[in-house]
Amino acid sequence: MSVLSVYTLTYNCGRVPIAPTAFSTHLFSALPPRSPPPDILVLCLQELAPISYSFLGGSYLIPYLSPFHHAVSIAGQSLDKASYVNIITRNVGMTAIMIFVLRDQTSQVRWLETAGVGVGMQEMGNKGAVGVKIGWSIQDSTLDFTFVSAHLAPMEDALERRNEDWKNIVRRLVFTPVSPTTLRQKTTQRLPSEPSPSDTEPLLPSSSPDGKSVESDSIPPMTGLYTPSSHLVLSGDLNYRTSTTPPTPTTHLTFPQPTKDPSAPQHYSHLLQKDQLTPERLANRTCHGLSEAPISFPPTYKYSDKARHDATTFDDEQGHWEWSKHRYPSWCDRVLYLDLPPWSASNNEDHKIKVQSYKALPLMATSDHRPVACSFLIPAEPISEPTGEQEEEAKEDVRLAPPFGLDPLWKEKREAARRKEVVVGVAAYLGLTWEGRGVLVAVVVGALGGWAIVRSLLEV
Repeated sequence: MSVLSVYTLTYNCGRVPIAPTAFSTHLFSALPPRSPPPDILVLCLQELAPISYSFLGGSYLIPYLSPFHHAVSIAGQSLDKASYVNIITRNVGMTAIMIFVLRDQTSQVRWLETAGVGVGMQEMGNKGAVGVKIGWSIQDSTLDFTFVSAHLAPMEDALERRNEDWKNIVRRLVFTPVSPTTLRQKTTQRLPSEPSPSDTEPLLPSSSPDGKSVESDSIPPMTGLYTPSSHLVLSGDLNYRTSTTPPTPTTHLTFPQPTKDPSAPQHYSHLLQKDQLTPERLANRTCHGLSEAPISFPPTYKYSDKARHDATTFDDEQGHWEWSKHRYPSWCDRVLYLDLPPWSASNNEDHKIKVQSYKALPLMATSDHRPVACSFLIPAEPISEPTGEQEEEAKEDVRLAPPFGLDPLWKEKREAARRKEVVVGVAAYLGLTWEGRGVLVAVVVGALGGWAIVRSLLEV
């Protein structure tokens, strides 16, 4: 049976543009040796840009997105001269997703759907999730994928808040279609380094006077995160920690350090046993129904400023891991996936989802998180809808019985949050950026000059 290769990478960017050359060097590090270029490349990004640019969106994000286009182009050329097309880019506030497809495979993209939800302050997008559904043509059928980039609540003591964030993502991440016209634009052959038009699109689509989207020439039913016939991959800074309390001033002395001996006190495997996500997931309190490959890499957060300064010489097996002393090292950055449903499962090894590799990439100088990547081989065969008998047997499967129902007010809440984001974005732009301060100074000077002219005319 043929397979599709899907490569997913999650990275908390630290609100700073990446260095494309350095990033490209390690972009495909989770690919097994001699593997062909993946058919689909998914970049899930958190803290993409400062809050002012993230909330304003559009062209303000180009300086932060373009380096990823460049990095993918460089990395592709070093991988059998592969050429990728960015078929879609979406963001909700500071969380973004970019999907690339091999240039000669773009015609396989039959349809796209997108969704976004904020779970931060006042439901804004300082934390949240953004997702893309893809219909991939397989002969006369369609293989469906759902890719989600997420960023949940931080801090050691916010475990319940993270679970609540996940609940709100499931309830309000509702997918709506991208029109065929827009899809054709997105899958048009273009230079690998050329930004997609979607980089400058606003977060929410335009609306006509009657409230309907102007992109309404294709309106399949709206769907949530879980659907019976779709694969699902969730990637992001999920922020689950290894403690419910912050470290004491001396705790850092016990933090993990490089060693190949699993019995050594400072081997990371001992801290991994305290990871919050796995027990919460297995207890069905978060990430319901999702699976994760075994973790065989050290914590991905939080590295110190010194570690970032020395990132070019970062080595997992030698030297010393420089951790921030006020946060427990944790596996915040994760990639999870939904395995095949019972009605589509098979004893045939060729008809199973295979995780080729799951690993943390080296530390970059621009962030205190390490990127995490996962390489999948997925059977190139659509997931069939269950028959009545199969549906009865699998009635508790998360695809058929999601843990939470969709929020009927999801759209109104997103639009209200978007309006708040614009206000906060403008305020942050004017108060926190040099360009914004320049605008304020120009306005004040212009106002004072105007008042002076008016006053002089009145005195004449």
